[in-house]
Amino acid sequence: MEVREPLLVLRGALRAVLARVREGEPGEGREPFELPLFWDALGQTFKVTSQEATKLSLAFSRSPLTSAEDCQKLSEDVQNAILAVATVYYWLPKGQGTTLRKMVRDATTEVVQGMIQLTETILSAPLESLSQEQLVSTGGVWEACEQVSSLPRDNQAAVVSTLAACLGVVKDALEEMEHALVEGHDPYSDIMEDEELGFRGNRDTYWSEADRKLLSSCMGLMKASKACLKKVLGVVKAYGKADSPDQVAQLDDLADIANEISPSVDELALSMYPPMNQLAVRLNAAKLASVLKKVLEITRCQLVLGCVAAMKSEKIKKT
Repeated sequence: MEVREPLLVLRGALRAVLARVREGEPGEGREPFELPLFWDALGQTFKVTSQEATKLSLAFSRSPLTSAEDCQKLSEDVQNAILAVATVYYWLPKGQGTTLRKMVRDATTEVVQGMIQLTETILSAPLESLSQEQLVSTGGVWEACEQVSSLPRDNQAAVVSTLAACLGVVKDALEEMEHALVEGHDPYSDIMEDEELGFRGNRDTYWSEADRKLLSSCMGLMKASKACLKKVLGVVKAYGKADSPDQVAQLDDLADIANEISPSVDELALSMYPPMNQLAVRLNAAKLASVLKKVLEITRCQLVLGCVAAMKSEKIKKT
């Protein structure tokens, strides 16, 4: 058996695990589910996977060359580590929140992808050598495994993370548009209008007065998006709860609709550049306004649920 033949089998197995993680559904049979135990188990499996990646990389980077039997054992250990990561991921039920579960799935996927990349790098590199690509691939697995410590620990924290990311995107889009407005003066303002055509130069490169009036309203809407996300983020941080199924579901709804804000802001911003199609701008502005309204409605529901839960808790304490 060729020394690296087990790696070919390993690569195929890892690809199969990756497909299942991306497409599979969570198991709901582990009752009662305990979130702290889940995080302990996930952290341990990520740690073991990082260690196995190191062993695999070292085995193919120095002399004497590892034997086919040792490669088989290393491959089996890597596969078992990845299977353990996937298994623990499947423990996390949908009831803990789809936002949280998506983040854990993404982290799990990144670890599996990193190990596939490392395996492929070893397969393509000369034997008994440590290439720059192999170093980078090994470091990629380490980095993917280390991120487990920074994952949000419940759905409330996951939604806070999502809202913060959306806010960052909206801030960037707003700053870019503000800069474009400062720089986007009419380059033909000192040229007389054409007597026959009635306008100056190429209007595809600047905003007309009518455009700028519409731009002012759109900029106000973009600023409102930023303010809305900032306010909602503060509310979820202070009052968001993930203690009941209703609270978890409301948080997921909020994350889903908040994820529509940044692309809606981007679409509006892109349509605002010259040559401006005012109808497209108005349609994109209306779409963004509708999304913001939904965000505020869901936030209000989350606040109501939080208040009801707090009142019930206080009543139980008094009795």
